[in-house]
Amino acid sequence: MAGGKIQKKRHQPMGGGIPFEKSKGQHILKNPMLVETIVQKSGIKPTDVVLEIGPGTGNLTKKLLEVAKSVVAIELDHRMVLELNRRFQGTPHSSRLKVIQGDVLKYDLPYFDICVANIPYQISSPLTFKLLSHRPLFRCAVIMFQREFAMRLVAKPGDSLYCRLSVNTQLLARVSHLLKVGRNNFRPPPKVDSSVVRIEPRKPLPPVNFKEWDGLVRLCFNRKNKTLSSIFRQKSVLSLLEKNYKTLQALQLSQKEQMEDDKVAPNDVAVLADMVEDINMEDNYGKDDDEMEIEDVDMVGGGGEGADFKEKVLEVLRQGDFLEKRASKLTQVDFLYLLSLFNKAGIHFS
Repeated sequence: MAGGKIQKKRHQPMGGGIPFEKSKGQHILKNPMLVETIVQKSGIKPTDVVLEIGPGTGNLTKKLLEVAKSVVAIELDHRMVLELNRRFQGTPHSSRLKVIQGDVLKYDLPYFDICVANIPYQISSPLTFKLLSHRPLFRCAVIMFQREFAMRLVAKPGDSLYCRLSVNTQLLARVSHLLKVGRNNFRPPPKVDSSVVRIEPRKPLPPVNFKEWDGLVRLCFNRKNKTLSSIFRQKSVLSLLEKNYKTLQALQLSQKEQMEDDKVAPNDVAVLADMVEDINMEDNYGKDDDEMEIEDVDMVGGGGEGADFKEKVLEVLRQGDFLEKRASKLTQVDFLYLLSLFNKAGIHFS
């Protein structure tokens, strides 16, 4: 049988002898022209250390080794690791390739200049933020994502796919769409098309407390097509903010000064490292934000502290002309301005 003969071959560049597991997101890029294009668009220099995630059988790895100083490949599947080692053993490239078997999300990443990857789509969100929290900052990452996820990464205010993922990623990096990749370029073909995206970390990072930034953005995108006035009238939102407000009012001056020190500085790692867990474990970025709506209950009352605080919140929105605006249309500058107005009023989101 032809199938039997294929399985007996020790070396199949396209992974012919290894049964791929779709449940692990194993879709090997088989189009050599496409592999060449991805490498060219990565802008790799002869002095660069390249990180490859999910190398599979090594089709992309081979091209990376031809242009880079060295390649560090992280692969979860031990069968693929064996295939990679067999493929490059005894070749001129073998001394410049380091293959690591393990889960990239749990592994402390080594130094690298550029990341190039065709990744399992189920790790798209956590991997993106793990990379952006890596220090020292790398020059760029060129990654193959499921097309819809990729379009969320690059979406602009007003686009239908513009969401919390768009805002958070674009705060930390410049993101650009490089090319669309049809599903038939893979073996086995996935159910959806893909896109290659370039991610360049911003240097320096914006001087904002990221946990607090994400707290604001999360609230706004829970109902991204509702007005901010409607969102911030919700009882659950006001209760949370008032609790934060009262806690902060009770802090001593020294503690307040320490909060200022917690802002993200160009070389600060802690906030972004924490953010990898905070953002990706709590939310599913693959879902539309409007599918995660919370009950829209207006904070009502005839007076007292609750009503006073509600008016304080609405006054902040009024001051920045945000009452009738929607998260789906707000820019990075808008969110930064809104957060600064809330902070000036003593209202915080973490």
